[in-house]
Amino acid sequence: MNEITVQELKEKLDKGEDFQLIDVREDFEYETSNLGGQLIPLGGILIEADKISKDKPVVVMCRSGKRSAAAIMQLQQLGYSNLYNLQGGILAWASEIDPTLNVY
Repeated sequence: MNEITVQELKEKLDKGEDFQLIDVREDFEYETSNLGGQLIPLGGILIEADKISKDKPVVVMCRSGKRSAAAIMQLQQLGYSNLYNLQGGILAWASEIDPTLNVY
């Protein structure tokens, strides 16, 4: 499974690179803190797979990296090969990039 660090994600955001950010947490988690990605909770990832690009890199994130890894494994079964798991999820982002972010 391809992975990306929070530092690498920040570089992509800062450079304005063309990629898609998918957040697979639940609504209440997303409302607490998010990085502006598109919310598709893990439970609906296969139902809403048509919202996920196959034409550009897609970074999948959650709280710690476990649910996003599960989402990637499910999507790979559908033929996706452009997915990157955010190592450490939003907890790593809060720890290494933005300590003012609300975490739970």
